[in-house]
Amino acid sequence: MSLAPRAVLVHRRTEYEELLARHGTHGQAAFLLSRRGRSIDEVVHRHERTRQALREVAAAVPLTWRSSSVERADLDRFPFAPEDVVVVVGQDGLVANTAKYLRGQPVVGIDTDPGRNPGVLVRHRCADTPALLRAAIAAGGRAEELTMVEAVADDTQRLLALNEIYLGSPGHQTARYRLGGDGDQGPEEAQASSGVLVGTGTGATGWLRSLWLERGSSAGLPSPCERRLLWFVREAWPSPATGTTRVAGELGQGQGLRLTVESDRIVVFGDGMEGDALELTWGQSVRLGIAGTSLRLVT
Repeated sequence: MSLAPRAVLVHRRTEYEELLARHGTHGQAAFLLSRRGRSIDEVVHRHERTRQALREVAAAVPLTWRSSSVERADLDRFPFAPEDVVVVVGQDGLVANTAKYLRGQPVVGIDTDPGRNPGVLVRHRCADTPALLRAAIAAGGRAEELTMVEAVADDTQRLLALNEIYLGSPGHQTARYRLGGDGDQGPEEAQASSGVLVGTGTGATGWLRSLWLERGSSAGLPSPCERRLLWFVREAWPSPATGTTRVAGELGQGQGLRLTVESDRIVVFGDGMEGDALELTWGQSVRLGIAGTSLRLVT
């Protein structure tokens, strides 16, 4: 007998909850904010709006379904299952934070603060939840397959990301490595830089776009569903031992960018989740390319 679908509600702590965790009481948090010229009322209002959205979404889950919830800080320990429908209730970035832990499960994005969030990935309102849940499990339901990027290390460690993967020094100092692509003629280029960024079409609305603009790149930014990545080396340093000839490029299906570590330690993390990173040491290598897994975003 097949299992009933399970709705997994993904959320994160609100600013108000973080203030209470840091300062202990509402009064103390309000006092400290007032000394900085801010009122806690706005923060409390956003908190209440988010909690109300979570209640509405939870109430929309069909009675025949199972349900669960997970906070962002616990995503790396949550056991997602193949029959899950993942409902992200929050901001666009929360969808990206969740994507790396999924393997094809449909994702519904619910915007808790319309007008404040861009709504690139959380495109829907709470009232849309019942219809979206039906669409998520319906045969032929409408969904976009958003391209993801992956990093695979020589020790089989693997990392997925929806927006971008960054490789660099954990202390934001100079990273030293050798860089080359699949099938490149000649040896890899030794480089010293602030790190390497490899991004997708979804990431083209954020960090990747800023680097693209800074470089005045002639390469077109990929669209979210396009099977193409762009990569940039940040602040490559020319010296007698390090070069700057390979500082940008694009990757298509089946193509990869290879990096061999020549520092004590390099970290590899995706979508800003520094707490869940791969750590590579001297001599290790990692390959970056288009992931075999996509994010299935219900539209």
